[in-house]
Amino acid sequence: MTGLTVLDWGVFASYFLILAGTGWYFSRTKVTNTKDYFLGGNEMPVWLVAISVLATAQSAATFLGGPDQGYRADLSYLATNIGAVIAAIFVSMYLIPKFFQYKVSTVYELLEVRFGEKAKKQAGSMYLLGRVFSSGARLYMASIAVSMILFSDIQAGHVVLAIVILTTVGLLYSFVGGIRTVIYSDAIQCAVYVSAAIAVIYYLLTTIPAGMGEIIQALEHPIDGGQSKFTLFNFDLDFTSTGVFTVWASFSGFVLMNIAAFGMDQDMTQRVLTCKSAKESSKAMLLSMVLVIPVVLLFLTIGLLLYIVYQRPDLMGIEMAGEITQSFSGEKITIFMYYVLNEMPSGLRGLVTVGIIAAALSTLNSGLNSMSSVIIQDIYRPWMVNKGVDKPERFYVNAGRVGMLVAAIALGGMAVLSYFWQRYTDMPLLAFALSVMVFSYSGLLGVYFNALFTKRGNSNSVLAALIAGFTVTLLFQPYIQDVLNISWWKFDLAFPYQLCISTAISFIICYLGTADESIKRSDDFSFEIKT
Repeated sequence: MTGLTVLDWGVFASYFLILAGTGWYFSRTKVTNTKDYFLGGNEMPVWLVAISVLATAQSAATFLGGPDQGYRADLSYLATNIGAVIAAIFVSMYLIPKFFQYKVSTVYELLEVRFGEKAKKQAGSMYLLGRVFSSGARLYMASIAVSMILFSDIQAGHVVLAIVILTTVGLLYSFVGGIRTVIYSDAIQCAVYVSAAIAVIYYLLTTIPAGMGEIIQALEHPIDGGQSKFTLFNFDLDFTSTGVFTVWASFSGFVLMNIAAFGMDQDMTQRVLTCKSAKESSKAMLLSMVLVIPVVLLFLTIGLLLYIVYQRPDLMGIEMAGEITQSFSGEKITIFMYYVLNEMPSGLRGLVTVGIIAAALSTLNSGLNSMSSVIIQDIYRPWMVNKGVDKPERFYVNAGRVGMLVAAIALGGMAVLSYFWQRYTDMPLLAFALSVMVFSYSGLLGVYFNALFTKRGNSNSVLAALIAGFTVTLLFQPYIQDVLNISWWKFDLAFPYQLCISTAISFIICYLGTADESIKRSDDFSFEIKT
């Protein structure tokens, strides 16, 4: 691996100067209340919110993992957006109108209307638990990549330094202005990492001596005799972990996962709540679905071109491909990271590095503000009110900033823990941490479906449903099955179908609870299905 050059450092300097300048510019608007700090005063434009939703959905894991999917498989990952579109329509029809009707600042306030204050706190706490694990692990993945490129190693000190740098930059950027600066930041970060992806594709096309027709022919007929790498719809009846991106998963588990992500995860939903109305929020969400397809396709295309580079030496004008060792200091790396570390030229390597940082910051900024909104609006503020303490809005704005600091410390701490845990235990912490929001989603889906389509359930059955959804999903994991060592409970089931089963169980458990008649609710809250 070659070290960074003056040109690379120049790219870094330019990027951070842009961050500093835009951070100052977008923080000039005075924030006087929590509506401004957490909802941007409901004044954010549709197109900007759509880009923010897109950027929040992407992360450094997408930046590095998307090319790996294209390299190893095909374009079937794109088909999962069918589920995302269905989910966006569902959320636009059933959840967003309710969020605006009840003027909520967090999605879990909706559960207070339906099940009482305890349910709001329970769902908010489940979200916070999942977000600490999930966002902390993503921060760790980005920090590993940054340490590899900046310091040419992954020593503990350098990884921790990378974690501190990313967390500090993310916190400082959005600390003063709140969600407004987060959304503008998302747009900037999205432009950076999309530009980096386009630059990589252009460079790869210029370095592959074969013509476009030969490249397309090679991708249509892989050397292993498998199906075309342009395959978009996978109809295989494979319900194991190797069949995650089939059409059947797209119409089942991915629909549920995206309903939860767009309508029940404060990290994502908070963005659309900043629009002026439910109609504009729905437009922003649907627009983000249109935008995500070409962005994901860019990263998959990088993987397809890397397949030509490393698997088709005949098209590269060489007799035999060299050995590819996808590891760095014992750390398994993706094919794109291997290419960045070993073959990417000066300047472009710097641009890709800031692309990784941008993808990480877009996710980190969103997580910090959304976690703070739940901490303050769903937990701290109600606690103060119940104590009879009357504080002005300015107090809760400052509390929101403290909440962001607490969230930053929690995510940074989880990222550091991920580093040491991965090295000193055989438990696949990252696999758990990266999928933990799915664990939380199953319980939230069961609870929200009860809230929307039935008139049953109470705070106790909500808590039981949240715990059951998390637990059932956990029991599906191979490492838990190995620990339990029960012969009949050893099987491989893809996570979309795990989510379907866990959601159904969670729904039933929540439904078993009788409605608490002491809670006053509007007659039009539920869209109860008549039989």
